[in-house]
Amino acid sequence: MEQLKHECGVAMVRLRKPLAYYERKYGTWQYGLQKLYLLMEKQHNRGQEGAGLACVKMYAAPGEEIIYREREEGTGAIEKIFGSVAKKLQAFAPETLHGIDHAYHQLPYAGEIYMGHLRYSTTGKSGLSYVHPFMRRSNWKAKDLCVCANFNMTNVPEIFESIASKGQHPRMMSDTYILLEQLGHRLDRESERCFQDAIAQGLQDLDITRYIEEHIEVANILRQAAPVWDGGYVVMGVTGSGETFVLRDPWGIRPAFWYADEDVMAVASERPVLQTAFARECEDIHEIRPGEALLMRRDGTLRTEQILEPKGFSACSFERIYFSRGNDRDIYLERKRLGRQLVPAVLKAINNEVDDTVFSYIPNTAETAYYGMVEALETIAPHHIRTEKVVWKDIKMRTFIAEGNSRNDLAGHVYDITYDSIRRNKDNLVVIDDSIVRGTTLRESIIRILDRLHPKRIVIVSSSPQVRFPDFYGIDMSAMDEFIAFRAAVELLRKTGQQDRLRSIYERCKAQQYLPKEQMVNYVREVYDGFTDEEISEEMADMLRPEGVETEIRIVYQTLEGLHTACPQTPGDWYFSGNYPTPGGVMRVNEAYINFYERFTPTLF
Repeated sequence: MEQLKHECGVAMVRLRKPLAYYERKYGTWQYGLQKLYLLMEKQHNRGQEGAGLACVKMYAAPGEEIIYREREEGTGAIEKIFGSVAKKLQAFAPETLHGIDHAYHQLPYAGEIYMGHLRYSTTGKSGLSYVHPFMRRSNWKAKDLCVCANFNMTNVPEIFESIASKGQHPRMMSDTYILLEQLGHRLDRESERCFQDAIAQGLQDLDITRYIEEHIEVANILRQAAPVWDGGYVVMGVTGSGETFVLRDPWGIRPAFWYADEDVMAVASERPVLQTAFARECEDIHEIRPGEALLMRRDGTLRTEQILEPKGFSACSFERIYFSRGNDRDIYLERKRLGRQLVPAVLKAINNEVDDTVFSYIPNTAETAYYGMVEALETIAPHHIRTEKVVWKDIKMRTFIAEGNSRNDLAGHVYDITYDSIRRNKDNLVVIDDSIVRGTTLRESIIRILDRLHPKRIVIVSSSPQVRFPDFYGIDMSAMDEFIAFRAAVELLRKTGQQDRLRSIYERCKAQQYLPKEQMVNYVREVYDGFTDEEISEEMADMLRPEGVETEIRIVYQTLEGLHTACPQTPGDWYFSGNYPTPGGVMRVNEAYINFYERFTPTLF
């Protein structure tokens, strides 16, 4: 219902044979490029603010380009970048396109390695300069570096100081830029190590260059660079000489999957896109483990290596609830279980009036949880469950023709209803959604249009628990006052005369502001102490009631226990529980609360 933005999606295709092999077997040397397009298009849900691709020619001759790159902004970025590539290739004669040797040395994007990135900004920064992949150029192929990532680092200033202390002069405090510079610095040092080894063996000139390109060890680079990173990340990169790597964070927060056969190695943020692209079963796709790197050498040798010690397993549960495509086998079953888990609370909310209740869902991501809820209800009352498609989601409403309050009125019509789908003033109406985070769409649109059906009672159901805390690992929710659950808890503190708790939490957060992040404690969790989930939900229902709506409104949330029962493979729940897996997360939640208190408390009480 409320579109959360998620950073981001990544894809890689690494060919393991010469281009002539793919021309013979598949009818085109563009096999890798076409597979990258498919991997990116199947992950368009992960980023609609920009996209980019890069191609590396491992055996480019002197005077020829090594790395080609395309980047675009906007929702149609994938089509734009691949359209741009196609246009450049179409400028060449057909015989040139199919003459492999000529194509490799003369055509852009005729290479062995392709990387793609889909971007959703979680920082508010926009523009082409923030779209991956990022490149670091050099006249030495082994020192060329191209990276893209699905990540958010919580400790950018710390990383900045780490590289500045070594004499580097980073030009901006951007996590992606600093990451590129840090990896580039370690790549230079690794190249120098190989250079000294080559000199010691008496090698000269081109033999030295070849030795460096054949002996660069990316694992050494990652071991030097990654220990200071705090956050959720999947970082992938390639050198100009063809060393390829993908590294997952040691908490396993962000997802990464890979597939390999004799023709290709491929990586994506989601498992089913690899299954679809290469027509494989679930068992053929492998997950990169926390702290593990997937490495492929210039000669095509593939291996995994533990770079960082795993620090527990905190895979993001929002991936399963909302972000990832629902056609993954496990995710589909988990979303159905989320719906089933809610049935007891839903029955309580409708006073067990099953015969007088219509069950529906908010399109489109809640549909699978809805199926699970209905299946569970049918085991209780098999002949009495009434289901309807009550809510419809129209195309995105364009509000550029409106001004002032009329813009809100147009935006409120993104959803529509099936008229007369329930019995007026007699039926309860239950609608399930995947999450209720800010409550804005509920208040400004959903509840108001549902009320036009004149139900006896409206029950809004969330298949995820109450979102109470910010996320700093890749979802665009970082301010405390964004969350309707937090605002409800603050209002309950006011109503019960416990406002002093807010100041106490603020003072303790402030007191530890300059401690090392590893010593910090999350005091913000105390905002919710003493209130049950049901009390907070009741307060939310009052706060989200639109003006003029008199119908009884109830809100039902998934429990934390229900979430973990339904989604046992992804225990990361910090936005629900406040249990941040990294010290940087605790540091940032304290900062978020301090910012909230200093900005808003003078106007709250």
